[in-house]
Amino acid sequence: MITVTDFNLIEKIEAATAVSSVKSYLLDLQNRICQMIEKEDGGAVFHEDAWQHQEGGGGLTRVLAGGGVIEKAGVNFSHVRGQQLPQAATAKRPELANAAFQALGVSVVVHPCNPYIPTSHLNVRFIVIEKAGETPFWWFGGGFDLTPYYGFEEDCVHWHQMAKAACEPYGEEVYPTYKKWCDQYFFLKHRQEPRGIGGIFFDDLNEWGFERGFSFLRSVGDHYILAYQPIIARRKQHVFSQRERDFQIYRRGRYVEFNLLYDRGTLFGLQSGGRTESILMSLPPLVAWNYNPQFEPRTPESELVERFLKRGGWV
Repeated sequence: MITVTDFNLIEKIEAATAVSSVKSYLLDLQNRICQMIEKEDGGAVFHEDAWQHQEGGGGLTRVLAGGGVIEKAGVNFSHVRGQQLPQAATAKRPELANAAFQALGVSVVVHPCNPYIPTSHLNVRFIVIEKAGETPFWWFGGGFDLTPYYGFEEDCVHWHQMAKAACEPYGEEVYPTYKKWCDQYFFLKHRQEPRGIGGIFFDDLNEWGFERGFSFLRSVGDHYILAYQPIIARRKQHVFSQRERDFQIYRRGRYVEFNLLYDRGTLFGLQSGGRTESILMSLPPLVAWNYNPQFEPRTPESELVERFLKRGGWV
C-alpha cells in the first residue's frame, strides 16, 4: 500500500508521456482480446459504444451478446479524469481524499454459453494522482482470474502456468505473492468460499519504477489471452444438457454477489460517476439463486467446490 511517506520515493514521471504510452497499449490490448473472442465464437461480433465521463475523458465499451459460444462478453477501455479520488481508492489512502486523478484501464469479463467453459476476468489499470505543484503519484494494478463451473485439471494447470509465466521475469517471489493476493481478494467472506480457482492480483505497484511496472502490466495483459484462448478452444464443443446449464446459472450467482458486494473496480467506477452500463457489463445475462441446493457426493457439481475451489496450488 502507498502511504503518504512513500510519495517522496516514487519515481518522477512525465504524466502526459506515461499516460499516452499506457493508453496506446490498453487500446491495442482491447482490440486483440476482442479479435480472439470473436474468432473462438465464430459468428457473433462486438458492438462498440463510446461514452464521455462527466468530469473528463471517457471510454469505449465493447459487448458481444448472444453468440453461439459466448453468451456475453464485455471488453471495456476507459480513461477518466476526476477532481476527487473515489472512496474505493482512498479507504487505505485517506491523505489522497481530495486529490485529482486520471484512471486508465481495460476490464474484461467473459460469460460463455457452454457450462464447460469457465468464466474469465481480466483487469489492468494505471492510476495517476495529480496535486497542484507536486510531482504526480502513480501506481499499476490488475490481474486475471478464472471461475469454472465444471472443473478440468488440464485447464486449471494451464491457467496457472500462464499466470506464473507472466510473473517469472520479474522475480521468483512475484507469482506466489500475487497468487496468494488473488486467493484472498476473490473470496466471498459471507459464504467462506473462493469465487473460482484464482490467478494473480496486484495493486499499488510503483516500487519497481514506471518502465518495469508498465512492462509487468503488459505481461499480465498478454498472458491473459494465452491463458484463456486454449481453454475456450478445448471446451466449446463439449456436449451439455439442461442439468449443466442450470448449475452454471446457479453458480453465476456467486460471481454477481462478489462483484456487487466486494469488487473494488465496481465500487471505484460507481463512486467516480462512471457509466453504469459499462461498469455493470460484468454481470451475466442469466443468473439464479436457488434456496440451499444440495448436490450428491462425488458428482461433478459437488466436486467443483470440494476438489477444485478448495485446492491450494496448481503449478
